[in-house]
Amino acid sequence: MSVHHPDEMLLTEYSAGTLTEPMALCIRMHLERCAHCRSQLDMLNSLGAIMLDHSHHASKVSDDLFDSILTRLDDPEQPPDNEQQATETDNRSPLEKMLGTDLQSLPWKRQLADVSVCDLSDYFPGDERVTLQKLCAGGRAPSHTHGGKEATLVLTGAFADGNGVFSKGDFVILDEHHDHQPVALHGEDCITLSVLDAPVRLTGRLTRLLNPFIR
Repeated sequence: MSVHHPDEMLLTEYSAGTLTEPMALCIRMHLERCAHCRSQLDMLNSLGAIMLDHSHHASKVSDDLFDSILTRLDDPEQPPDNEQQATETDNRSPLEKMLGTDLQSLPWKRQLADVSVCDLSDYFPGDERVTLQKLCAGGRAPSHTHGGKEATLVLTGAFADGNGVFSKGDFVILDEHHDHQPVALHGEDCITLSVLDAPVRLTGRLTRLLNPFIR
């Protein structure tokens, strides 16, 4: 079960269909593993439908109707039969379906001793950089901060930094106010999907010399 979640604003934008494609993909993949956020999204979708209907008919929505929507937050979501059947026959993630291959078969490039990357930016429109990052089990990424916002979704394994432990399905957004050094937990490589609107900036005493050569 996920511990780190997108905030309500991001879920609202996802419900409204206003997120960029790579950000929407991150949220969608988080939702697949997070019943809590699926319940929140279900409520947002229901409220959005009510507001749309209200704007068309200019009628007052009863308190009982809102109460019934809020009550649904306490009920576990059951996927439709066709969705459950699809899951049983195809266990690939939405990302793997888009790429047409599994994560391990991608053309990974070694960036630093413990870090390999695969740039997926060409799969998406817009200026955001979309990358997969693989941190070998027990390995350390270089200390860095961010020139803008970086959204990260954990796909396999787990990593820890000063903000906590992030496991499969966890989602986090970091910005220029965060300086951290992710460390992969032992036992499994940690693969993350990241969406960046500006390059990272290495902050280590030696690695900062590499900043002119990274995007």
